[in-house]
Amino acid sequence: MPDSTRAQQIIAAARELLEQEGPEALTMRRLAERVGIKAPSLYKHFPDKSSVETALIAEALRESAEVLEAAEAATPGSFQALATAYRAYALAHPHLYRLATDRPLAREALPAGVEDRAAAPLIRAVGGDADTARAAWAFAHGMTILELNGRFPPGADLAAAWATGSAGFVPAHAR
Repeated sequence: MPDSTRAQQIIAAARELLEQEGPEALTMRRLAERVGIKAPSLYKHFPDKSSVETALIAEALRESAEVLEAAEAATPGSFQALATAYRAYALAHPHLYRLATDRPLAREALPAGVEDRAAAPLIRAVGGDADTARAAWAFAHGMTILELNGRFPPGADLAAAWATGSAGFVPAHAR
């Protein structure tokens, strides 16, 4: 991602558009208007819309890492604490969350290490097993996306569902 002040302004404006109005609002034309420049000027900083989206995804991964690291610091080794933090972040930023998780990830375009940093607290919380961490992430993502999409029946006790699902990923030595 370009790191100029203008590029940072563009990403901040892109995030505002995305978070306030959803993914349909995130067009190069609308973004240029929001920043106060002509659309062709955007291309000096980002070659296309997908590069803007990749920068937003990198931002989401950095923020997720920070949220999970804070949860880990507060409650070391607790998958439940990480799941709670993950859910809260996604619910607070639903459009950004979907952008970061609804399509194949262009890993080669991301800053080095950002994805690994976001995954590290989860891997540690499940005892260092990457396969268990992937299963735990799939559980957390599935619960989160179903909640965001309003797919649980009215009155469903989501806190109980999260607690039940999360309990399955507590390492045996921590039970």
